[in-house]
Amino acid sequence: MDKKNFGFYYGIILVGVGFAVFYRIPQVMLQVETIEFFSQKLFLVRASFYILGGLLILAGGIRIHRNYK
Repeated sequence: MDKKNFGFYYGIILVGVGFAVFYRIPQVMLQVETIEFFSQKLFLVRASFYILGGLLILAGGIRIHRNYK
């Protein structure tokens, strides 16, 4: 497998993991709510998860786009 194909498939994996993060956030937040330390910081934790998912999708999209340039 050459480097160009590897970057393309890696981009697809990044986008998939980013969407998986968005899918899992509601289930994980139920578990995070039970942790006493995070009970006052739920907005920050939720925002961090959404930012992480967004960055993964963005990075994957950039890798996929660069392969078609």
